[in-house]
Amino acid sequence: MRFINILVGGLLSLALSACNSMEIRPAEVSEFAAGNYQYYKWRSAPMQNTANSSDAIYLMDPIVRRQVNSGLRAKGYILDEAKAQFSVDYMFATGMRMGEKSQQASNLTPRPSITPNRQVDQASVDNAIALGGVKETSNIALQFNDVASNEEVWQVIMTKFVENANSIDTARLADNLGKAVKQALKPLPEAM
Repeated sequence: MRFINILVGGLLSLALSACNSMEIRPAEVSEFAAGNYQYYKWRSAPMQNTANSSDAIYLMDPIVRRQVNSGLRAKGYILDEAKAQFSVDYMFATGMRMGEKSQQASNLTPRPSITPNRQVDQASVDNAIALGGVKETSNIALQFNDVASNEEVWQVIMTKFVENANSIDTARLADNLGKAVKQALKPLPEAM
C-alpha cells in the first residue's frame, strides 16, 4: 500500500509539473558564487506611471522588485545602495512561440494514428491544428552585474505562456511572479 501511495504521489507531482506553463532558465552560477557578494542595489529606479498607462509593465514593476527583494533577503543578501557589490536589473518582453498547443487542445493530437478499434477522426486532427499555433509569452530576464566591473555575473530568464492578454489580474500576477522568482533564485548561493 505504501508503494502505491508513493507511486501515485510521484505521478501526481509529475503531472502537475508538466501542466505548469512557466519555464525557468538560469545561467551557470559559478561566476556569481566566486564574487562572495553580500550587498546589492537596483540598477534602475522604480518605474513611475505618471501618465496613468494601463501597460502591464507598470503593474509588474513593483511586484518584480518586491519578490526579488524578498527572495534575496531570504538568502541573506542585503539591499544597501552605499555598500552594493552587485546590481539587479530586469528586462520584460513579450514573445511568440510557434506550434504550441492551446490548453483547450490538450487531449488532441495533430497526427493521425492507428489504435486497435479506434482511428483518430479527421475532425479531431483539424481541431488540434486549428487550436494549436502561435502562443504569446511573457518573458522576464533578471540580470545581476558586478558593480566594480559593470560586467554581468548571473542571469535567469523566466517565460510564461499568456492565456488571456486582455485581462490582467494583479493578485494572480503577484502569485505567479512570486513562484517564478522563488524558483529562479533557487540556484543562488547563500550570502557570505
